Amino acid sequence: MKLNLGANDRRVEGFVSVDVCEPADQIADLTKPWPWPDSSVDEVLAYDVFEHLKDRVHTWNELHRVLKPGGRATIEVPNAAKGAGQWQDPTHVSPYCMNSFQYIQHGSFAHNRLAKAYGIKAAFKIVEISERPYKDVYEEVWKIRAVLECVK
Repeated sequence: MKLNLGANDRRVEGFVSVDVCEPADQIADLTKPWPWPDSSVDEVLAYDVFEHLKDRVHTWNELHRVLKPGGRATIEVPNAAKGAGQWQDPTHVSPYCMNSFQYIQHGSFAHNRLAKAYGIKAAFKIVEISERPYKDVYEEVWKIRAVLECVK
């Protein structure tokens, strides 16, 4: 199974679109336990959705739980350290910067030292992480794109 989280009407061939409202293929509230079984998902796309989910630890843990070992997630979020992207939308509640991903990076100092104390069960290999600017109406918006591989 392949999931396109926070998709609304943004369809991607071969992916089930998931959102909290129609016209998504599947309606799901990602602030609650995710409705998919453990290790049942091959791939996740999460473009412009994780910054709307208040509990980052819950989000990471659920992503890890549903992905198969070696499953991939591609996440795109505004970079709160650069530009207006994180702060322009009144429904953004979870800021990210490039360093945020070290807390779920298998083997990193932050993951090894802090994950257990923070309740982070998720572990991922960072396959790719980058940032790029997008031109918005008035101000430049920087986005982080992270490709993660599930480590179990």
